[in-house]
Amino acid sequence: MKKLMLLWLLCASLGTQAQTYQADDVTGTWLTSDKTGQISIYKVNDKYYGKIKSGSSKEHFDVHNPDPQKRKDSLIGLQLLKNFKFDGEGEWEKGTIYDPKSGKTYSCTMTLTDKNTLKIRGYVGISLFGRTEIWTRIR
Repeated sequence: MKKLMLLWLLCASLGTQAQTYQADDVTGTWLTSDKTGQISIYKVNDKYYGKIKSGSSKEHFDVHNPDPQKRKDSLIGLQLLKNFKFDGEGEWEKGTIYDPKSGKTYSCTMTLTDKNTLKIRGYVGISLFGRTEIWTRIR
């Protein structure tokens, strides 16, 4: 009976162990959820950033930017993810995401659900008021 109980506890603990990730596991090229853009996530010092690498949007310029001087800037190369810090527990937090479709910037967290799937949560104020997208790793 003790062996059976020990085996059951071992199996239960293996099933609930979370995947552990390293800080740089988020780096690479990601395909957006609508499959129209590729985002390159990279590290500078101890923070993570993301730029638009390519896209198939009809708009080629940042026409919705609140700064009129930037409305003629190309979307390719635009930095839309800024200042993320790895929390040591599988989440990149305290960053922001810029939405070129609206010209607005939101607070954001990123979480790897597996090595090739990234959950992006943009929100205003608290995470409850926001939207989640799932990006897929390209390389």
